Amino acid sequence: MSTSTTLETGYDLAGLAGRLSRPGARPTFEELNALLARVEVGADELRPYVSFKEGTYARHRVHLGEHAELLVLCWRPGQRTPIHDHAGSFGAVRVLRGVMWETIFEMGGDDEGLRYGSAREWTPGQVTGADVPDIHQLGNPDVSGQDLVTLHLYSPPLTSLNVYKVGRRESTSTLWMNSWNPTI
Repeated sequence: MSTSTTLETGYDLAGLAGRLSRPGARPTFEELNALLARVEVGADELRPYVSFKEGTYARHRVHLGEHAELLVLCWRPGQRTPIHDHAGSFGAVRVLRGVMWETIFEMGGDDEGLRYGSAREWTPGQVTGADVPDIHQLGNPDVSGQDLVTLHLYSPPLTSLNVYKVGRRESTSTLWMNSWNPTI
């Protein structure tokens, strides 16, 4: 049986889902990052959400509420998201296992379109966030040689992702989350 908190300073996965279920206002970007920084996920509690797909990363929903959505994503080496934004949601990601690469993009001038901004590497225990209107790409590097497991918290819950290509100003397509990657 899982407890609702691990220590006075944090939550386990069930405790975090319970915290997100409480009535109240939509959490802020800073609150999402703080919640993921404090969560401690044990192997037994994580096990039901860990499975992989060969063609793309797998998404496993832990909690869906009015104001927030909590997911576990599982990635094989070389799997990555498209370049995307979160269509009005902001989010935070915590690496649970493996190494995650994040590439940040920015809009250039009128004739330039989307361009590379910077890249970061994240390891177990580290948390990164994507505010609105951030555009990024996440993935498990080919060279990692290991699986990647990440915990994602979005507010409001994701309904879609706008997909981009370098050099273009507008998104090239939209992925609707209720019909894409049905692992959820």
